[in-house]
Amino acid sequence: MSQTDLEFVDLLANTRHSAVHLEMRDGYGIGQEAAEFDAWRAGWRPDPDPATWWNDFHSWVRDATARGVSFRRARIVSEPVSEYIAYEYDCTYQNVAAGESVRWLPRRRASDIALPGNDFWLFDGRVIMWNHFTGTGGSAGPEVDERPEVAELCATAFEDVWERATPHDDYRIRPTAPDA
Repeated sequence: MSQTDLEFVDLLANTRHSAVHLEMRDGYGIGQEAAEFDAWRAGWRPDPDPATWWNDFHSWVRDATARGVSFRRARIVSEPVSEYIAYEYDCTYQNVAAGESVRWLPRRRASDIALPGNDFWLFDGRVIMWNHFTGTGGSAGPEVDERPEVAELCATAFEDVWERATPHDDYRIRPTAPDA
């Protein structure tokens, strides 16, 4: 288990009401996910059977939702979407199966929302876990932040995005051509 996973599990263990996640990048390249993304680009698609893809993260979400924690994830995406976002879209049923609610917001509809500079998790509206990335989408490590005014910025940004975003079951992607 990575240090990021350990920090996430620790924060989640102390979460009582809500965990929200805002994603704002059009591409990520993190660990084993990069290999799975490459396989997806080559035509592989995830098997709908949870036994083939269920992992620790899904168990953490399921266990937290079982104790009453609400999990919401919002993704701000450029349209047409990047190949990576199309891959995420194809795998999002896994997040939903674990207990997350997921919504998508086209970037054009987010122009007037004050957004933090980085993706984040916000636990119980008070503890932020920033997700820092390199220019190529690799993880540059998390950072925990408990400043109340920054947590308020994140909470407001997330709720503004959530209100405008389309639920996963209703959102339809328009993928970018591979050579575009």
